[in-house]
Amino acid sequence: MSPSIAAARSGSLARFASDPGASRGRRYSEPEAPTRTAFQRDRDRVIHSTAFRRLVYKTQVFLNHEGDLFRTRLTHSLEVAQLGRSIARSLRLNEDLVEAIALAHDLGHTPFGHAGQDALNSSLKNFSAGFVEQGGESLGFEHNLQSLRVVDELEERYPAFDGLNLCFETREGILKHCSKANALRLEQQEPGGVGWRFLHGQSPSLEAQLCNLADEIAYNAHDIDDGVRSGLLTIDQLDEVELFRHYRQVALQAHPLLVGRRLLFETIRLMLSDQVYDVIATTQARITNAGVDSPSEVRASPPLVAFSDDMRERSQILKTFLFRNLYRHPQVVETTARARRVVNDLFERYMEAPEELPEAHGLRRHLARAVADYIAGMTDRFAIREHERLFGAVLFP
Repeated sequence: MSPSIAAARSGSLARFASDPGASRGRRYSEPEAPTRTAFQRDRDRVIHSTAFRRLVYKTQVFLNHEGDLFRTRLTHSLEVAQLGRSIARSLRLNEDLVEAIALAHDLGHTPFGHAGQDALNSSLKNFSAGFVEQGGESLGFEHNLQSLRVVDELEERYPAFDGLNLCFETREGILKHCSKANALRLEQQEPGGVGWRFLHGQSPSLEAQLCNLADEIAYNAHDIDDGVRSGLLTIDQLDEVELFRHYRQVALQAHPLLVGRRLLFETIRLMLSDQVYDVIATTQARITNAGVDSPSEVRASPPLVAFSDDMRERSQILKTFLFRNLYRHPQVVETTARARRVVNDLFERYMEAPEELPEAHGLRRHLARAVADYIAGMTDRFAIREHERLFGAVLFP
């Protein structure tokens, strides 16, 4: 191994950070890369994957055809990676692992955002309560689990294995949430693997914990921006939220003549900065108080990456406001209802006529899961075109 790689592995990492040289490894053995650490290699594999490129045309809140400047799953993932790396650097965590997890965390998300996910989940459940696939009973669709399926099975790029063959630590971070039933199934397939911690109450790495919180910070901030840009939210409405109102006042104190989008951007920038500083300070204190000195001690401890109690409360109020006023806005609800119809219709048609599936999907052993995989991999615009082809109905003119 080159001295530069060895230095990158130890570098200035804290003792409780994830060390690529001590990774639990890949499911299929591979020679080490001469110029990259294992986590850098994971990040690169994610960036070059087909699923990553598809994220550019997948909904965050607003559908792809509603405007060119709204966030997509791709731009959201990039923002999560940027926030995550900034925080990781201050905490002396492994930035490469944070970036790999952040860029991969939404690879399994459906078209049409959470509306598509909910529709696909209900379609799978309605298909058969007793649907059984390898390793146990399917309980529907979880986008975190689907992201893991993408990197473990669905990407087809390498001659020796399916998936991207990522390190355990990256895969663990991708699987942020998991039902007990699915954790049991994962444990049966991979004893002691990524499902184990959900069954035994352990925490993931600090890098995985950080990505989870960076995800929340990013979408709260950019949904404010997109909500105002769309006209569905107003500054007067947002002023009802103490967190937003506080930073808007701070911005105006420094720049009394600031108006319009510049004022909005400065408000969001100040809010993001303080949330980052809050996470750094709170997490440093929690790590010190817990006395952790290694990744294994991190896993045996309660979650350590967190907001302060005050910032958590204020951020939750903002999250609740966005849920009520943006995600449940009548215009968004009407659009997502049409999106759910597209997903439900496609699922039913493919189940009735599997010959409509591409050959590679139609030949898979479990039809319902193959249909779910195919639909989950669609972009918004491809799902809309496919629905128009099969049903003739134009739901998104």
